[in-house]
Amino acid sequence: MKTYVLANQKGGVGKSFFVVQFAYFLHILRGLRVLVIDLDHQRNSTKAIKLGGYATVSSLSADALLRESALTIENAEFVLVSGTQELIKMERKEDQHNVYVNNLHKFLTSVSGQFDVCLIDTNPNPDIRQLSALVCSQFVVSPIQLNQEAIDGIGDLLNHPSIGIRRIQETINPNLQLLGILPNIVEPTPFQRNNFHALAKHYAKLLIPLEKGFAAIKRTTAIPEAQAAGVPVWKLGKTSGREAWAQIKPIFEKLAQPLEAV
Repeated sequence: MKTYVLANQKGGVGKSFFVVQFAYFLHILRGLRVLVIDLDHQRNSTKAIKLGGYATVSSLSADALLRESALTIENAEFVLVSGTQELIKMERKEDQHNVYVNNLHKFLTSVSGQFDVCLIDTNPNPDIRQLSALVCSQFVVSPIQLNQEAIDGIGDLLNHPSIGIRRIQETINPNLQLLGILPNIVEPTPFQRNNFHALAKHYAKLLIPLEKGFAAIKRTTAIPEAQAAGVPVWKLGKTSGREAWAQIKPIFEKLAQPLEAV
């Protein structure tokens, strides 16, 4: 089983969109066995997947995966471990932080033969939930918006003293790999075009290469509509959905390449 974590220390950048739609892509179109874990107390991934009805909703909660050991999960091809409000309390329990990381690692190891891929949605704060996910994953995808604050935050994504990707690679998880930064909710304004050019100039190695240029997802009404309905964007039944899927599909295909041997 390969594990992807969606991480960014800013909110509202599209992590939940990616988790939900990528999960649908991998399960429905690729036929893979998919586990989704929602570590964000806002539970946007949980709400969308529950609405869609495509996944089995586990009796386990995401906070239980961190608090408890030796857990088992339902035998199904597509399973959701829901986020809860209890997750927000976990950062304050510093004496349990090592326990949380170890429990999540043990759980993922125990179900590695049951699923082909695990997708972990994280909260936008640099806390124990995000650290646990990064320590236990092989791949990171980081959606961002094209504003200066988000671009400046790339340094923290890489070099934060406790949850920076480079720090984790050097000290705990040398197998962690940043698959790329994904500009999302991109608007056709001179400001955003200039920011994208600056991003490509200074961080080209961190972007996701496609056949023509770098991956980016334009702002569209189709994505929030699909999320609100809990459906794959390609099943939205609108021109906007088909257009959105046309730009999203090659990005998902690129990011799914590590799973081709599964």
